[in-house]
Amino acid sequence: MAIPKEPRQLMINIMYLVLTALLALNVSAEVFNAFKIVDKGLLKSNKALDSSNEGMVKGIRDAAKTKASLAKYAERIDPIRAKSKELTAYLQDAVDKMIDDNGTGGYIEDPTTGLQKLKKEKDYGVTTRMLVMDPDGNPGIGEEIKAKLLQFRQDMLQFVDEPERAGFTKEIAVQIDDETWKKKDKASWSHMNFDHMPLQAVIPIFSKYINDVKATESAALNYLAGKVGSGGATVVLDKYQVVSAPKKSYIIKGEKYEADLFLSASAGGDSNTGIRISVNGKNLPLNADGQASYSTTASSNGEKTYKATASLTDPVTGETKSFTKTFSYEVGERSVTVSASKMNVFYIGVDNPIEVSAAGVASSEVKVSMGGSGGGSVKPDGKGGYKVTVTTPTKKGEFANINVTAPGLQDKKQFRVKRIPNPVPKLSRNRGGSMPSGEFKAQLAIYPELENFDFDAKCNIVGFRLVRVAKRQDAEPAENRGGKFTGQAASLMKKAKPSDKYFFENIKCKCPGDSAPRDLGQMVFNIR
Repeated sequence: MAIPKEPRQLMINIMYLVLTALLALNVSAEVFNAFKIVDKGLLKSNKALDSSNEGMVKGIRDAAKTKASLAKYAERIDPIRAKSKELTAYLQDAVDKMIDDNGTGGYIEDPTTGLQKLKKEKDYGVTTRMLVMDPDGNPGIGEEIKAKLLQFRQDMLQFVDEPERAGFTKEIAVQIDDETWKKKDKASWSHMNFDHMPLQAVIPIFSKYINDVKATESAALNYLAGKVGSGGATVVLDKYQVVSAPKKSYIIKGEKYEADLFLSASAGGDSNTGIRISVNGKNLPLNADGQASYSTTASSNGEKTYKATASLTDPVTGETKSFTKTFSYEVGERSVTVSASKMNVFYIGVDNPIEVSAAGVASSEVKVSMGGSGGGSVKPDGKGGYKVTVTTPTKKGEFANINVTAPGLQDKKQFRVKRIPNPVPKLSRNRGGSMPSGEFKAQLAIYPELENFDFDAKCNIVGFRLVRVAKRQDAEPAENRGGKFTGQAASLMKKAKPSDKYFFENIKCKCPGDSAPRDLGQMVFNIR
């Protein structure tokens, strides 16, 4: 019989992070650890595929030697492997360049664990720039990657006899979803998959692409093995391994874990082998290809394991042999992160930008609303993020809530609500002190400055009282409306002489969101 098919160890729909227009990404450490776990699992799967593919080659070549008409199938081995190796190298080179980022990236030591981690694991700039579009409007290589994956699919079909190509299409692991981005009104396939995706999230996606390429190579080699095995040669099974081919190695709580289990061998043999497969002691039915399907529902998070056992009757000795192996998969949970772009507090009178990221959920399914104290509302900013407006300061123990809902998750984050901090009154960048009389006379107004405030907000002086005190003279007061010197106050400014003192008292101003003026205190200047 033909050699059983090798595993299609695919990672389909690992997770999609829809991170929108981030200014400062704040994804939880648990989510990034999940990405790392998924990537490690894929790398192990890739190594297993390499080993399996390497082992099939000799068996195909040996079987093809038994009959001249089978030689054409052995001749297809090297071109198949060459194209797989070429595309794998191209994808890995793209990953290496993103990690290095022109010498500014690489790895650093995690101060918490002491292990190496990506220096730019949360950086979405390098992925967007290299895969989607750089700041100058030049396209990235995302669409080129898509084209190469599609071309690889076509190339693999050329190694299959024409009457069997339609059926073989189902065995090709490399898949491109070229419709969803259009329905979601995205600019392109690469924009949907890579735009504003953090580096640590993109790396497992590329590992998945490499996994797909190797799995497709394995499917092509299995096809060749089947062709030479059906040519009349009798092959003895002498090396066996239980193989699990999961549809996903990382699933969300509540989803089903599904995998195909079958016996992999370095050679085929007589079909009367009586193969039996069980998981944790429970026998599973086999299909015509000698494969068994196993599924279970995930009820909790963490790493899960199961033990698969395959037994068969050796066609050479008649002896029944059993082969057991333990497999594992990771169960995660959808999660959501809400982060303020500028501060962990909302301010009255300004637009407060926030970002919302949800692991494993499409952006169109994420709903964001506001509740709790503080009043106000939350609206999309048109750039992928959101802007929050608030009206009332929160008291101790009260918070404004940003509520996020999506299929399978519901979460919220609490923010305090404050008024814009008091600005500092200034005259020519000075809050007081000595000033030459010429410079003092040249001033036209006092103004309020919001020091160390990240928002684009402007406060206005409502009015103040100006008092000039000259030596051996009575104080001369003047009331001024607004920040600009007018009327009597302007006249007092022009009278400045050395040794005079000027008092700016009862300075009042209003900031965005204020219902009444604020008192900014006073400034004192000595004229020299």
